[in-house]
Amino acid sequence: MRAWMNGEVLSDPTAPAVGVTDHGLTVGDGVFEAVKVVDGQPFALTLHLERLARSAAGLALPEVDTDAVRRGVAAVLEGQDLPLGRIRITYTGGPAPLGSGRGDAPPTLIVVADAMGEWPETTRVATVPYPRNERGALAGLKTTSYAENVVALAAAHERGASEAIFANTAGNLCEGTGTNVFYVLDGELRTPTLASGCLAGVTRALLLEWYGGREVDEPIEVVERASEVFLVSTTRDVQAVSHWDDIELPAPGPVTLEAMATWRKREPELLGR
Repeated sequence: MRAWMNGEVLSDPTAPAVGVTDHGLTVGDGVFEAVKVVDGQPFALTLHLERLARSAAGLALPEVDTDAVRRGVAAVLEGQDLPLGRIRITYTGGPAPLGSGRGDAPPTLIVVADAMGEWPETTRVATVPYPRNERGALAGLKTTSYAENVVALAAAHERGASEAIFANTAGNLCEGTGTNVFYVLDGELRTPTLASGCLAGVTRALLLEWYGGREVDEPIEVVERASEVFLVSTTRDVQAVSHWDDIELPAPGPVTLEAMATWRKREPELLGR
């Protein structure tokens, strides 16, 4: 692991570095991005930085200095042997009073790189009873306020699943804790619209561009009629779902295999970019 914070590489990436009054720590006032690293190169960094800027604007944080982020990324990757890894970019409100109100200190910017293992080709998911609020202030933003995801993922793990799936307040399929969901119905690949409250995933957008699919909002019970389901995310790429609660699905099915192949073919285009 290597860490960079506010312009400097930390001598010990595991040592205390963020102040106890940092607003990202005290109230979750921050945004972040996870960027995959392949053979030492970040994947789709520009797209991730664009989303980081949108999330920061959504929280009314100061404008992100993307050049500084790029310097941080270069610093944590320099001299590293990372055939497969992950970069975590975190941007918070910085030191502030112990409450919801922000202070006048500059924001905190942290970039960390570490090795990452590959996900298996297939996985299980579990529906959780906690709805995503598609009308909430944080809807569609990638913020550090992840406690809801922690609770949901723990519940999924108790049921032998690697991911928890949320409906929104309308009862429509939304997303996972860190994934977007695709499914096949009547031979058509579908995924929830961004209006569902799901995150505008980088992998989601690229797969729609490279492979195709229809964005549509449907009740979460649609999975009962789906012939295939797969998850997409920065770390999972395209991962087939073999079981959704008690429903067994072909994994990977023919559409999923085509999506996987398309991803592998097109991914090199955005390495280092």
